[in-house]
Formats: sequence, C-alpha cells, structure tokens
Amino acid sequence: MPAADKSRRKPTAAKAFRSYEVLRPKRVSAPIVLASPHSGRDYPPEFVARSRLSPLALRKSEDGFVDELFAGARSCGVPLIRALFPRAFVDVNREPFELDQDMFADPLPNHVNTQSVRVAAGLGTVPRTISGGQDIYSQKLGFAEAAARIDLHYHPYHRALQRLIRKARRDFGYCVLIDCHSMPSFGEPMDPDAERGRTDFVVGDCFGEACAPYIMDEIEGTIAGFGYTVVRNRPFAGGYTTRHYGAPRKGVHAIQLEINRLLYMDEAKMRKTAGFAELAARMTELVSALVRLTALNQAAE
Repeated sequence: MPAADKSRRKPTAAKAFRSYEVLRPKRVSAPIVLASPHSGRDYPPEFVARSRLSPLALRKSEDGFVDELFAGARSCGVPLIRALFPRAFVDVNREPFELDQDMFADPLPNHVNTQSVRVAAGLGTVPRTISGGQDIYSQKLGFAEAAARIDLHYHPYHRALQRLIRKARRDFGYCVLIDCHSMPSFGEPMDPDAERGRTDFVVGDCFGEACAPYIMDEIEGTIAGFGYTVVRNRPFAGGYTTRHYGAPRKGVHAIQLEINRLLYMDEAKMRKTAGFAELAARMTELVSALVRLTALNQAAE
C-alpha cells in the first residue's frame, strides 16, 4: 500500500480532525504534484451544530470526490495532497487571512484582508457562506476561533504542499503543480457566468502567468482528445494556490483544473453517478500523459 503522510494532531477542540493527507506512490517518477484542497469531508461536530444549514447543504461547497478522481495518480508515480477538513470550515485556496468583518463579533486585526472579491462573495479563508450564497452561521464568530482554524488546518496544509514542491524541484529541477477542483454545472449568482451552463473542463494558468504554454497545451489537448469540451481561464483563471505558487521562471508551473460536476456526480444529492469510473480512468490517463511529457523534457536535457 502507498504510504499516507498525515498531519500531527494537537490537543485542541479540533484534535480529532487531521489537516491533510499525502497519498504517496512507492516511487516518485515525475516532477508533478497534485492537490485537492476542497474535497475534504471531515466535518467537526461542533461546526455542524453551530451552522444554520443542514449537513447536506454544507456539503454543497465541496469539490465532491475530486481526490478520488485523481487517486490513480499514485500508480503513475505522482503524489496527491488532499485537505481532509471541508472548504466550508477553512478554505486553503485563499490568502491566509481573507475574512469578512461582518461575520465577526470583534474587530479584525490590520493584517486581515477584508476587501477582496472573495470576501465580498462570502468565500473568505473562513467562509461566511456556502457556494450559492447561503449563510453558514446564525451567530457571529470571534476572531480567535478563525485564527485557530487557520493555525491548525490552513498552515499545515500549505507547509506540506511546499515540501512536495521543494522535493520535486530538488529531484527534477522543476515542479508541475495541478490544483484539482470541480465546478457546479451552471454558473452561480456571484460568478461571471451566472445561470449559464458550463463547459466540461476549465484549465487556468492566470492568463499565462503561472505555467509554461507547452504544459497547458498538453493538458488541454489531452482532455480534448478524450472527447470533452475544454476552455482556458474562463471563468476560472486560478485562485490563490495557482497565483501564489505559479512561477515558471523559478521552476514552478501551477495550473488550476476545474471539472464539471455533471460529468460524475449528482450535484443535489452529493452522490457519484455512473460516469465517475470513466472520468477517474481518464484523469489517470491525463496524469500519465504529463508524466510522459516531463520524461521527454528530462531526456532532452
């Protein structure tokens, strides 16, 4: 069985909940790292109890089963890091402190970013709403609680991700980071494509800033070759992870990959559909194509 590197537990109210898990292959064979920041489904009971929403409604913010879609990466020699806590609890695809003052009872410190477009949509590091705009809480939080969540979950996840990136660069000279997400089949009210049906895949590289073109071309071409529709950067060009880590001149290429949930799950019931197995097999093929691409690059050098 591939080794699973799990975060250390700390003696806190959230001690039963691990921050992340790294699914490692027996041997890493390529400079590729996969990340699934929004597929976590370990919901702290106290969080669920304090929410005004049902457990099923809270799950609507998940990138449901994305970690499982890419689990075959290990057979290709590629590690996968996945957050185990849910996005509605802490969102690691944000700056460390993007928070909405309106959801807190006490004033936020000066270092907190309260003005981002993500905060305005209710989707900060500690979200105020789930995807779709429903408020999570019936009462205001204290800043200390948000800071504790960020310390116990956000930072350990990013430290682990940074270690994977550093190791790829050390072993291969560069790293290709794929941040794996799923998207609702129709644009949500705060999205630029509100109420419109979406393509099968969106591949984001921050409009060319986060990844070399030849890698993007390989991903886009492989997906299109499977028969799916795919567009680049619209409506999702890349979130914090893509922008923060993507630095091609420094040897880190970052891509945000969005998959239409209609391809593999029932969005209302949060259940896999018959399309899941085929899509998972295709995602393993996509990772294999990238492994072959990086092998060619190594041979050329």
